[in-house]
Amino acid sequence: MPTDRAAFAARRKRACEALRERGVVALLLAPGSDLAYLTGYRIFGSERITCLVLAADGEATLVVPNLESPRAHQIAPDLPQRTWEETDDPYALVASLVSARGEVAVSDQMWALFTLGLQKALGGRAFSLASTITRELRMRKDASELEALRAVSAAADRAYKRVLDHEFAGRREREVAADLAALLTDEGHEEVTFTIVASGPNGASPHHSTGERRIETGDAIVLDFGGTREWYCSDITRTVSVGQPDRDETGREVSRVHSIVLRAQEASYAAAREGATAEAVDAAARRVIADAGYGTYFIHRTGHGIGLDGHEHPYLVTGNAERLEPSMAFSIEPGIYLPGRFGVRIEDIAIIGADGRSEPLNRADHALAIVA
Repeated sequence: MPTDRAAFAARRKRACEALRERGVVALLLAPGSDLAYLTGYRIFGSERITCLVLAADGEATLVVPNLESPRAHQIAPDLPQRTWEETDDPYALVASLVSARGEVAVSDQMWALFTLGLQKALGGRAFSLASTITRELRMRKDASELEALRAVSAAADRAYKRVLDHEFAGRREREVAADLAALLTDEGHEEVTFTIVASGPNGASPHHSTGERRIETGDAIVLDFGGTREWYCSDITRTVSVGQPDRDETGREVSRVHSIVLRAQEASYAAAREGATAEAVDAAARRVIADAGYGTYFIHRTGHGIGLDGHEHPYLVTGNAERLEPSMAFSIEPGIYLPGRFGVRIEDIAIIGADGRSEPLNRADHALAIVA
């Protein structure tokens, strides 16, 4: 995140310009990535409401429980505060700061408890999603954000390279997942968000819950893992084979499928250019997999945006005609999933560079790695 408070003021200024363009009178942001992006203040959600009130005229006020005020002031000393005590009505306090009549936009992930309280306090005003405003700002990463994404992606690459030297056969999925988590932390991640280790038939579930299955020689294993460093997210997937995959027909099919998925990813990279639609990138991968006869088994979108959140705009999916622009960051992750047998996925984080072409941030080897 920026260290200069002026950078957050500039972000809020752009948000206010977007509010006026859309005829929205205020943003009401609860704890989450939108609040962090506009203020640098990141705090856990709780039953005590914290809310940034950003008016279209540029006035910004952080409504915060009194007990949280010192921390908020330390992190965002330039941000005016209004505090509330345990017996106060915080919704009335927020409402008092929205003087203009008209539509207000609230955090997409604001708790229902808070949204309902604000709707009552604000007297029947129209409510909309804050992402209609903030997505346009957050999709286009600035230099500091791109630097953070490069760093966290490189750290994930290093963790993957190191885990290949660990033993797989005979161990449980959760044990390998623990190895991955430790390696991510050792390589500079401040938080490990997920470690999917999907072995053998479990690989056919894209979001498998890593469990007690004991890994066997001959298994294909989908390794999907990531976390955060300086608030920005990593997300990488590679598929490995326990032992040589050509020992039987299943192993040989794993190799064929892996080759198809890799070609699909390469086709997406070629399609991901400035001015291309998000759905065109999805279509490029889907076409390769369908032509190979596995179209039915590619069961998710090709990618999602990434930044302060692991999944954010833009989404590379059929029906999204949004055009890609320089500094957008997203995953490219085609996959094939054969129920009861195995799965293969390859995932990188990529950006649209200043030259208008896609650039991978993950550089880890894409080959079907052989592990013991």
